[in-house]
Amino acid sequence: MKLKFFLTILFVSTACLFARNPIGPALTFPADPSAKLGAYGRLYVYCSLDIATNYYCSQANVVLSTSDMRTWQWHPNSFVTAGTNDMLPDNDSILYAPDCQYRNGNYYLYFCQPGKIPPGVAVSKSPTGPFTNATFLNVGKYPEIDPSAFVDDDGQAYYIWGQFTMKMAKLNKDMRTLDAESIRDNILTEKEHHFHEGAYMTKRNSLYYLVFADNSREYRPSCLGYATSKSPFGPYQYRGVIIDNNHCNPGNWNNHGSIAEFGGKWYVFYHRSTQGVVMMRKACVEPITFRENGSIPEVEMTTQGAEGPIDASLRIEAEQACLLWGNVRVSPREEANEILSGIRDSDRATYKYLDFKTAPKKMRFRVKPGKSDSTVIVRLDQDLNHLIAETKILGSPSGQWTEIVCDVADVSSVHAVTLNFQVQGEDGPLVDWWQFE
Repeated sequence: MKLKFFLTILFVSTACLFARNPIGPALTFPADPSAKLGAYGRLYVYCSLDIATNYYCSQANVVLSTSDMRTWQWHPNSFVTAGTNDMLPDNDSILYAPDCQYRNGNYYLYFCQPGKIPPGVAVSKSPTGPFTNATFLNVGKYPEIDPSAFVDDDGQAYYIWGQFTMKMAKLNKDMRTLDAESIRDNILTEKEHHFHEGAYMTKRNSLYYLVFADNSREYRPSCLGYATSKSPFGPYQYRGVIIDNNHCNPGNWNNHGSIAEFGGKWYVFYHRSTQGVVMMRKACVEPITFRENGSIPEVEMTTQGAEGPIDASLRIEAEQACLLWGNVRVSPREEANEILSGIRDSDRATYKYLDFKTAPKKMRFRVKPGKSDSTVIVRLDQDLNHLIAETKILGSPSGQWTEIVCDVADVSSVHAVTLNFQVQGEDGPLVDWWQFE
């Protein structure tokens, strides 16, 4: 009953959002972002949806869309498997990472579910759904997750999926069935390509790119890696890491995403986990570039996202930290927003990047004191000696939300800002937002 109520609320809660990472609304957790350009020049990002801290995903796939990479529209419940808008009567199982492909006036949503349920496809005239008339794909002995679809310049469509070893097949013209004779395994492997799951295919300058969850670092799939080939079926050469979401959250485990061109620029879409668990992930985006040989320099996680540095005079929501060290994590709060919580001694939260066009005189924080006294020390970049502000937060047994203000040393230009916490006990403060004035 609770899940059905949750899905109904999301179905009617469409909102327009301003850029910065994460790109979804507060208290929503769209993960596994697959970006595709629609028929009329709008970019659509197809996502699974986390709703719990003890299992991945939910019974809904959702969409985010933009026409300018600055504002994002939230399209909930594009495809659901439970509740009053159930679009898959066959079962009520959860939906993992989706993908979508436009062809001949239709949008085909490729979905997957856990266990031995084969992946499927549903169709809509709208890029945001609702997707209906779902059928299951003839994947034979490979009922695995994480689908992706790609249409080549010659019109041939391909279907990609799998865990640990990547499978690939030609899609028939109906976009609903596979050419069974073309199914191939081991296009990518864990041993040769660090492939974990979540492959996504695109093409640039006659070079085929496969982007996927990469476990080359610490043997966990926190990276998005990529491989390239001159042919759709390969062989593929592993080329490295595009982005690593390590330190987005103390409980972080996986990554899953895509790359896409929009407005003449290229971007990588990925997710970050929150709340100190491997779930509750949020879609994010960063610009990327290409070298002459087609390789992609690795990029870092930022707060600013697709656009340039943030005006330092604007308010920064605490949950927009792009790097967290220690026990601190992003958590929900009652008043429809999110905060930094779980703060302990020596924890840090970093925000990249702020543009100090005008030197600020003060810095304001909205905090809720913990029972322990604490101090916030504000530093720039990676320079531990570049301290620009410091303020104490006195412990309070019945802490109430309050605003505190401190002086700021002279600062200009563009910098990363790190909040360093010193806590004299186990119960540190909560942080809602902060702002230079």
